[in-house]
Formats: sequence, C-alpha cells, structure tokens
Amino acid sequence: MVHFLLRIGAPSMRHVKTTLFIIILLAACMFSTALHVHASSTDKPIVVTTTTVLESIVKDLAGDKVSVIVIASPAICPAHYDVRPSDVEAFRIADLILAHGFEPWIEDLKKASGSEAPIVYIKGPWNMPGPLKQRYSEVADAIEEHLGISVSDKLSKSLSKIDEVKQWLQRFAEEHGFKDTPVVSMLWQKSFISFLGFKIVAVYRSPEMVSAKEYSEVVENATKYGAVLVIDNLQSGVELGEKIASEVGAVEVALTNFPRTAPGLNNVTEVMKYNAKLLAKALEEATAMKEKTILEREMSFWRNTTYILTVLVIALGLTLTYIVLRKR
Repeated sequence: MVHFLLRIGAPSMRHVKTTLFIIILLAACMFSTALHVHASSTDKPIVVTTTTVLESIVKDLAGDKVSVIVIASPAICPAHYDVRPSDVEAFRIADLILAHGFEPWIEDLKKASGSEAPIVYIKGPWNMPGPLKQRYSEVADAIEEHLGISVSDKLSKSLSKIDEVKQWLQRFAEEHGFKDTPVVSMLWQKSFISFLGFKIVAVYRSPEMVSAKEYSEVVENATKYGAVLVIDNLQSGVELGEKIASEVGAVEVALTNFPRTAPGLNNVTEVMKYNAKLLAKALEEATAMKEKTILEREMSFWRNTTYILTVLVIALGLTLTYIVLRKR
C-alpha cells in the first residue's frame, strides 16, 4: 500500500478512493482482530452495553467476572449515535446485550452482526436514586438469568450506596439553598432537578424539537417567575440553554446524564454528586450576579440623585443671587 501511495505522478481520484477504502478496511480488521484476541484471551462472558450508564452498573455488580464493551460515547445522545463497523463485531461476540430501548439502531445492528446474544432492555430513568436502584436490580436479574452469575452481594452493597448518596444529595441541597429556587430545565434533567427541590418554572425539549412558540413561552415564564438558572443537558447540546439564559438574565449550567464525561465519574451516583456541585456553583454565580445588579442599580440611583441635588443647589444659588441683586 505504501508503494502504491509513493508512485510517481499525482494519484487519480479512483486510486485515492481505493486507498481510503483499504485503510478503512484495515482499521476495521484490526479492531475485529483486537476483539477476537480479547474474547479468546479470557473465558469471561462478554457483556455489550449501549451506554456508559449500563456499563457502569454491570461493572459495579459483576466486577471482573465479565468483560464489558460499551458502544456509544457518553458525550452524545445514544439516540443520535452513528454505528461503526467495530460495533457490528462487538455485537457478534457478545454473550449478553443491554440497552435502554430508545436506541433506534439496536435491531439493525444485531441483524447485521448475526448475533445470537439476548438483548435485555433496561428501560426507564436513572438519574434519581429511586429509579437508579430499580435499574441496578434489573441488570442484576439479567446477569443472573442469562450468564448464570450471582451478583446478590454486590447488588446489596450498590443499593446501600445509592441510599447513602440520596441522603448526601438531600443534605447538600438544603445546605446550598436549592429549595424553591426558580429555574428553567431541559426535559431530560427535570426529574433530578425536582428531586433536589428546585422550583421548575419552564421546561424545554431537545433543541431540534423546540418551536418558536415554545421558545417564547419558556422565555416568558422564566422572566415572569424570575428564573436564576437555565439547566441544560450536556448530551443534547447547550446552545439553546445559553440563548435562553442570555435573554432572561440567568446563569446557564450543563449537567450530564452519563458516567465518564469527566474524570472520576465512574458510575451514576458519582454523576449525581457531580451535577449537584455544578448546580451549587452556578447558583453562587447567579447570586453574585444578582448582588452586582442590585449594587449597580443603587450606584446609579445615588449618582442620579447627586446630579439632581447638584442642579437644585446651583439653581437655588442662582435664584438667591438674582434676588440679592434685585434688592440693590
């Protein structure tokens, strides 16, 4: 291939396309070989998960008893993920596939791979302690049923940890004054924001779904109720939230719904704590911005008052001077 690329003369478009195809094919083959080596070098069952949410739950429950391959990057919405040739191979070697149910590419990927692995759908929200405990229990059932691995001890510890994080979140929310603070929230963060005690005055959907009318209603309600934060969903994009925040004079903050979007975020409970800290920081910024606005208004008031008094004093001085001169 190197000899082909170094031939004398400019390569034709056909040759360029052929070379690119060969490179892509070799890359896919190399990844396929790597997966083969991974699969053959261990007797551990292979669990393929569509997201880092499910990946983190499997790792918390099964640990080193299984090997886990995750498909979609945590930086984007899984529903908008574009599958790659390597994903076909991952499905092909899987012993168990876990998905949420909102990924439109699952069935096509399974068909293309010829995989005989069962697909278990772990449906429902996961960004609140209660629903998260349910997701852990469902994944534990899938692992035991399809792989024959008991994870009851790890499940018990994981559920206890979620309860601890729930209490931590409640204390943190109270300490930082979250309760009844008016905010605007992206739909996918609404349940978590409500759990923390914020007062949601407006909700917006994914940017591609928001009409001009819906946008106007969000801005109107945010202004009417004095929203101090606009809470975005990182995986859905932040441009719309930033625009709303700028228009209503609020602070925009983007939360994540997926582990591994920042260092140390190894599972969903860590994501919850991370998001709570982001909210506290944003609320501090909003408070400082409000205090700055109040101070600027007060300075403007006293500046205008001083100007008016100065004018009055000058006018009074001129009047007195005129009166004195008249009497002479």
